[in-house]
Amino acid sequence: MAIPTAVAVNGGLWKMGSVLQVYLESKAVNETRCLISELCRQFYNLGWVSGTGGSITMKVHDSCIPKPQQLIPMSLSGVQKERMEPNDMYMKHGHGHVIWAYDMRDSGPVIHSHGMESCLVPMTNPLSKEFRITHMEMIKGIQGHGYYDELIEVYPKTTAVLVRHHGIYVWGDSWISAKTQAECYHYLFDAAIKLHHLGLDWSTPDHGPIQNVKGFSSINSVIKRVATKAGTVESNFKLQPYPRCVVLDIEGTTTPISFVTDVLFPYAQDNVGMHLSATYDSAETQDDIKLLRSQVEDDLKQGVLGAVAIPSEDAGKEKVIASLVANVEAMIKADRKITALKQLQGHIWRIGFENNELEGVVFDDVPEALKKWHVLGIKAYVYSSGSRLAQRLIFGNTNYGDLRKYLSGFFDTAVGYKRETRSYVEITESLGVDKPSDILFVTDVYQEATAAKAAGLEVVISIRPGNGPLPENHGFKTINSFLEI
Repeated sequence: MAIPTAVAVNGGLWKMGSVLQVYLESKAVNETRCLISELCRQFYNLGWVSGTGGSITMKVHDSCIPKPQQLIPMSLSGVQKERMEPNDMYMKHGHGHVIWAYDMRDSGPVIHSHGMESCLVPMTNPLSKEFRITHMEMIKGIQGHGYYDELIEVYPKTTAVLVRHHGIYVWGDSWISAKTQAECYHYLFDAAIKLHHLGLDWSTPDHGPIQNVKGFSSINSVIKRVATKAGTVESNFKLQPYPRCVVLDIEGTTTPISFVTDVLFPYAQDNVGMHLSATYDSAETQDDIKLLRSQVEDDLKQGVLGAVAIPSEDAGKEKVIASLVANVEAMIKADRKITALKQLQGHIWRIGFENNELEGVVFDDVPEALKKWHVLGIKAYVYSSGSRLAQRLIFGNTNYGDLRKYLSGFFDTAVGYKRETRSYVEITESLGVDKPSDILFVTDVYQEATAAKAAGLEVVISIRPGNGPLPENHGFKTINSFLEI
């Protein structure tokens, strides 16, 4: 029995040999289609296939038909598997050639196909140069179009061939020309996606950085602006391959030093007395006071300038608070990186953020870089002398919105002081990387960079406006913007 390799479509009607039509409508074919539909629903419910992904192929067993000529129904890649119907599939010849795909809907024939061997639809109606398609899953790849939209193609000739290759539909005068175009478009589309994930503009000849992503400034303009503000210091950073994790300092790295010194510190200093008075009896504040007492006792033993003895509770609430305020003001003035101070500051800042009196500030390149690393699968963490609470507050309420979704964790002085090598060993063990060099640490402080390098981490120093000078011949790589990473 001869089975044709293509079937004409005219006004929604099949034009095929009577033998083939009888075979297609036979019990064996219908049972196979029904079985595939049922399997699609079962596999979907089991989570083995996604809504439109995957396909099931099954050969029709009919002893009356020679095996080489037995048909092969195949489910479609563009139809929801849980909604698959027996007619929602196309037929292939026993040798693998696509014969036809047909689905009668109100708008006329709907063409489906799957994989390299796509449907051929000769357009032979001399009265029409128009072809309509709807319910096409992959049409979502065309901006502004959706699954239920109607796609209308108009042709200069009355004969055309439609080819679908990996979700790309191409019309041509012949099978060879359409197939070649489809393969080229698929390659280009795949390349464009990979370039986009890398933050590169696939639509430009030089594939430069993507411009104006969701309101962010372009990469080039950000780098140029930051470098200009920071002076004429040139970055020398180039890292390959990408790190598995990036650990970021805050002050002078993600955030201007001026925000910390001119906004956060003064706010804590101005509100410490009021905060202690209003929350004095709470368990949280009592824990803060206990930690401060212990720190001040050590400071008095070591003769730290500005340390004032804290009286016992018997002296009264007012005297205790007054001594606490004096110690906190001295600690802030000396910019001490101690847990007792940072924990209390975090609790004071929390109220400021909750009352919309404070808003975190990050450099313009930070949000875009965090998003880029997130897309690439690079995990970003924060390590700062500020408490973890303070870190979450800053990144959760920034001038670019909540950035915590791009951060995987926060480290503070609970793991150790930032100028001690052991602190970075602790972080390395916490992140569970294969080796310390899988971590890139970004800071503006030379002593921190030295400690991290001694622990085996990759290190880069951030050059930002307002940062202090670095020692000559410091030997570290530098950047002016996170977008250089």
